[in-house]
Amino acid sequence: MSRSLLLRSSVTLGATLLFAEPATAQTVPPAEQQITAATLPLPEPMRAGATVLGYRTAGRLETLRRGTNGMTCLAHNPSETNRFHVACYHESLEPFMARGRALRAEGKTPAQVDTVRFAEVAKGTLKMPTSGALYSLTGPAGDYDPVKKTAPKSKGLFVMYMPGATQESTGLTTTPRADGPWLMLPGTPKAHIMFTLTM
Repeated sequence: MSRSLLLRSSVTLGATLLFAEPATAQTVPPAEQQITAATLPLPEPMRAGATVLGYRTAGRLETLRRGTNGMTCLAHNPSETNRFHVACYHESLEPFMARGRALRAEGKTPAQVDTVRFAEVAKGTLKMPTSGALYSLTGPAGDYDPVKKTAPKSKGLFVMYMPGATQESTGLTTTPRADGPWLMLPGTPKAHIMFTLTM
């Protein structure tokens, strides 16, 4: 993947992270395969203890495995045929992430989802932690190899949510970089620092 494509992909990911579209009539991989793929973004010692949400039937996200270490991983959505994407986040982010998924299921656009959630955080009706970590892995369609249990062409991102963080408070640029961290959505409840990872 070229540097420019990586940066564009990172910006897109930061704007739409974890908003799963409803799956259509797609082939659903076995639960164990989904679990293995979904936990790939995590450091290896954390993978076995993560909760995994995935698909037993197309179109319905549900718990495939209940974990013990406070991390939740989202399996690849079968309806998303243009790329491979999985992500894992700390359980403190669950209310914010679950609300995003619910709003998308209602047909809200990413911008509308953020508008609603930001308003709810401001009113105190939606809980947002003071910080929260997320790991993701994104690559070309079909990149995950179920035999080798790898996604060789996918790129990793580590995201640290820091609600309200600004350029001034972090000293970071808002321009995406492939060689260092940058800040997205500064000053909002969804402000987060992005780090490109190598697998």
